[in-house]
Amino acid sequence: MARELADLNAEVILLAGAGRAILLQLADPGVGRGVAEHSSFTDRPINRLKGTLTYVYAVTYGTDEQVKEVRRRVNRAHVPVRRDADHETPGYNAYDPELQLWVTATLYDTALVIIEKIYGPLDDESADAMYRDYAKLGTALQLPPDMWPKDREAFGRYYDARMAGLRASDAAIRVGRGLLYPQRAALWYRTIMPFARFLTAGLLPDQLRNDFGLPWSGRHERRFHRTMKALAVAYPRLPQRLRHWFKNYCLSELDTFSRRAGRASA
Repeated sequence: MARELADLNAEVILLAGAGRAILLQLADPGVGRGVAEHSSFTDRPINRLKGTLTYVYAVTYGTDEQVKEVRRRVNRAHVPVRRDADHETPGYNAYDPELQLWVTATLYDTALVIIEKIYGPLDDESADAMYRDYAKLGTALQLPPDMWPKDREAFGRYYDARMAGLRASDAAIRVGRGLLYPQRAALWYRTIMPFARFLTAGLLPDQLRNDFGLPWSGRHERRFHRTMKALAVAYPRLPQRLRHWFKNYCLSELDTFSRRAGRASA
């Protein structure tokens, strides 16, 4: 079962939840302000998504050297993402473990939602193993291990409490709308965005769907359920080389970079 779970973590279908995870993260006030003031997400969405997923794949599947490299990249990107509190707004810091806990939580919850929609509910052993695996995404950075909720039940309490009061700020909405309706992205990216917006809207809770201005109706809901059922039938039948290609691509590029960096410093 653990081997099957490891295979599930590599599935390219998890990209279907990328928009959901990003918008959940942006809805946190600290993350939303930090991204709005310091990130080029809306100008280079594919590069940023690839960077995030390379980090996830390296921590989950990579060698010690690959993990060190992606940690260096993330920490370097986080250095300028900080601001002191003032009389108008609280500050933020990308090294804040509370923010890293929320980001990790959104990645875990989104992956679980997608996996269970495609493959059905996980048994307790697999679900516990997946939960432990996702903790590593935060603890590889500045998240202390004891901050990650001790089990799935504790995570549920943490997540439900955070979601209960989560609302997107104006800054988060500007960034989110820039991602959902890109103006300067490549044509192929803009072509797939209507379907990506549809999946994102279907996976979001009502309050954030409304905050980010994503239209939804009973017709959308029925279409969404039909789409997920069709994916659950068709996707698992694809060859593994197709289902895992993006993970293999990202780790291969990371190896290529490391080799070139090694030669350059030699």
